[in-house]
Amino acid sequence: MKKMALVFPGQGSQYVGMGKDFFDRSPAAREVFGEANEALGYDIARLCFQGPEEELKLTANTQPAILTASIAALRVMQAEREILPAVAAGHSLGEYGALVAAGGLRFADAVRLVHLRGKFMQEAVPVGMGAMAAIMGMSGAEVESLCREAAGGEILSPANFNSPGQIAIAGHATAVRRAVDILSRQGGKKAVLLPVSAPFHSPLMKPAGERLKAELDETEVGDLHFPVLSNADADFYPGKEKIRELLVRQVDHPVRWEECMQKLLATGVNLIVEVGPGKVLSGLMRRISRDARMVNVEDAATWEKVQELLKNN
Repeated sequence: MKKMALVFPGQGSQYVGMGKDFFDRSPAAREVFGEANEALGYDIARLCFQGPEEELKLTANTQPAILTASIAALRVMQAEREILPAVAAGHSLGEYGALVAAGGLRFADAVRLVHLRGKFMQEAVPVGMGAMAAIMGMSGAEVESLCREAAGGEILSPANFNSPGQIAIAGHATAVRRAVDILSRQGGKKAVLLPVSAPFHSPLMKPAGERLKAELDETEVGDLHFPVLSNADADFYPGKEKIRELLVRQVDHPVRWEECMQKLLATGVNLIVEVGPGKVLSGLMRRISRDARMVNVEDAATWEKVQELLKNN
């Protein structure tokens, strides 16, 4: 019997056309998109299926689009087969998908919240004032030291501990560029500026977290039907009473994804399903654990492959 985990992708997994295959084939998927349209007040299906890409890349649009495509995939899976996950997690905004799957948030509330979350994040820092970069080939301690060296009195800190040797930093754009310049003079190290519109998961996002808190305070939360991992704590939610607090903390604290996945693997799961667009998390898992069995479900073809695996339960 396979012990299954569900993981939900975050920003960076989006692409024009995501979710369309399920939408065309499944009433369950169409229902999710309809629910999102009603909660958001605009046509998220058009944005997901037709773009334009530049509009889809705006974080206030990207976040609800990815969440909607992910939950549409989940609902198709649930409509066609009994899905009994042992644990769930999500990368950044993907944590909302994990909470929806576990019953901690209603989908309509979650999609509205992530739209506002993206808006608040974008408005927290003027365009061009913040940046992010991916650092390759350095440990967490080395990246923290680099941030201290390059900060120059500005904000610069680790933002995503994604996998061994892959850590993102975020902060003031000038400080991020100094860090990239420092590494360009060192052998065996690599830094790449990321095409993002804000310095996510850095202290510069604190105003966004405060605005999100006001929205979360008015949002109903439910009991979790199975364990969910928190990005900010790299540990399991102790219960519904912590949902609001941990989602606020997540906004301006680093995503501790590698630790989350190690904790997930320690539960003894032997099949991890990435639910939603792309295979970003599957790529990270290859660096975290060579032994983990991870597959993705983003369309009918990938779902068919996963069902073949599940038939052998």
